[in-house]
Amino acid sequence: MRTLAIPTLASQSPLVYIKLMFVALFWGGTFIAGRVLAQQMPPMTAASGRFGVAVLLLVLLAWKFEGGLPRLDRKQLATTAALGLTGIFLYNLCFLAALSRMPAGRTALFVALNPIVTALASALLFRERLGAFKWLGIMLAFCGTAIVITRGDLAGLLHGNGGGIGAGEIFMFCGISSWAAYTLIGRVALKGLSPVAATTYAAMWGLAFLLVGAAFEFPSVPWRSYGWQVWAAIGYLGVFGTVIGFVWYYEGVKAIGPSRTAVFNNLVPVFGIVLAAGLLGEPVLASMLVGGVVTIAGVIMTNRQAK
Repeated sequence: MRTLAIPTLASQSPLVYIKLMFVALFWGGTFIAGRVLAQQMPPMTAASGRFGVAVLLLVLLAWKFEGGLPRLDRKQLATTAALGLTGIFLYNLCFLAALSRMPAGRTALFVALNPIVTALASALLFRERLGAFKWLGIMLAFCGTAIVITRGDLAGLLHGNGGGIGAGEIFMFCGISSWAAYTLIGRVALKGLSPVAATTYAAMWGLAFLLVGAAFEFPSVPWRSYGWQVWAAIGYLGVFGTVIGFVWYYEGVKAIGPSRTAVFNNLVPVFGIVLAAGLLGEPVLASMLVGGVVTIAGVIMTNRQAK
C-alpha cells in the first residue's frame, strides 16, 4: 500500500500551525452552519447528513493519497470505535442540542474550555509535562475567552449576573468533554494509523452510531421543505468542518501533541463571533475584541515554549 512521505517535525511544524489556524476558522464556521441545521432538522438526521458527506470524501481521499484503508487489528477497531463514539456521535449530538438552545456566537465561546480539559487529562493519563510558561499561555487564552463570554463583566459572572447556565450550556460542556476524550484517544490511534485513516474510520463508526438513532427520525423529516441553506450547511460541515478540519487537526496532534494542538481551539470562538456577526447579524462588542487579542496571545505563548 502506497503511503505519504512524512516530513521531519522541524520542517512540518510551521505548516502544521498554519493548518491549525485554518481548522479554527473552519470550526468557527460550523457554529453558523450548525445553527441553521439545528433550527430546521432533527439532530441525528443533521449529523448523519454531515458525516455521510464526510465518509464518502474521506474514503476517496484515502484511496487517492494512501492507496486505500489499512486493515485494523482488534486494538485499532476499539480505538477507532471510541473515536467515533466520542468525537463524532456524542460531540455532534451535544453540539446541535446546544445550538438549538443558544446563539451561534455564545455556543462557540465555550470551546475555550477544551484546552483546559485536554491538558489536565493529558497530564493525568499520559504524564505530559505542563511547564509554567505553557500553563500561563493556556490560562491567558482561557481568560481572553472568559472576557468575551461575560462581555467584560468577570465579577458579574461570579455573582450570577453574567448569563445563566441552562440546558444549552450543559450540552456544550458535555460536548467539550467528549472532544477532549476524542483528542486523547487519537494520540493512541495515531501510533499505528495515519491521520486520514484514523479520521476515516472514526467517521465511519460515528456515522453508524448516528444512523441507528436517525432511523427513528427519518419518517417524520420534511425533506421537501428544506431550502438551499440547509443543504449548503450540511455540505460545509461535511467538507470543511469534518474532512479538512479533522485531518489537519490530527496532523497537529501527531506533530506537536494533543495539549498544544487543543490550544488552537481557543481561536474557534474568535472566528465564530466574527462569522456570526457577519452572517447572522450578531453584535460585536469591545469585550469581544479585547478577549480575542488576549486569546491569540495565549495561543502564541503556549506554542513558543522552550523545546
